[in-house]
Amino acid sequence: MSDFTHFDESGRCRMVDVSEKNDTSRIAVAEGYVYVNRETLGLIKSGGIKKGDVLTVAQIAGIMGAKRTPDLIPMCHTLILSGVSLEITVDDDRCAVRIQSRVKNRGATGVEMEALTAVSVSALTVYDMCKAVQKDMRIGDIRLLHKEGGVHGVFHAES
Repeated sequence: MSDFTHFDESGRCRMVDVSEKNDTSRIAVAEGYVYVNRETLGLIKSGGIKKGDVLTVAQIAGIMGAKRTPDLIPMCHTLILSGVSLEITVDDDRCAVRIQSRVKNRGATGVEMEALTAVSVSALTVYDMCKAVQKDMRIGDIRLLHKEGGVHGVFHAES
C-alpha cells in the first residue's frame, strides 16, 4: 500500500495532503470520442438534433464538468481553475465527435482529472442529446494527451 498515496499506513483511504507542495503552473490536455453512425453525424453537423446544438451544449457541459470534478471523484482536491477550454469537432474519417479539453491552474496539485472529467461529461452530453436517434453510440478512447507542471514534469502521450 505504500506506493498508493491515497491510502494511509492502515490501508484506509485519505485525501493526500498537498499543503507542503509548491504552487506551480499546471496544464492538462485530454481527448475522447463519441462514435456515431453516418446519419447521426449528419444530423449533428446540420443542426438537425431536436434537443439543440449538440457541439455547443457539449462544450458548456464539459466546462461545467471540469469545475465539478471534486464532487464526482472522491479523492480529488478542490482547485481554482485558471482556464478550461474544449474543442469539439466532427471527425468524418472516424465517424465520430472528437472532444479535446485543456485545463490550466496554478497550484499544488495537477489538473489531469479535471481535463479527463471535462471530456467525459462532454461525451455523455453528446450521447444524451443524440440518443433519440441512435442508441448504439460508443464513447471511447478517453485519455490524457499532455500534462505539465509539478514534480513529475511534462508528460506527452504517444500517438
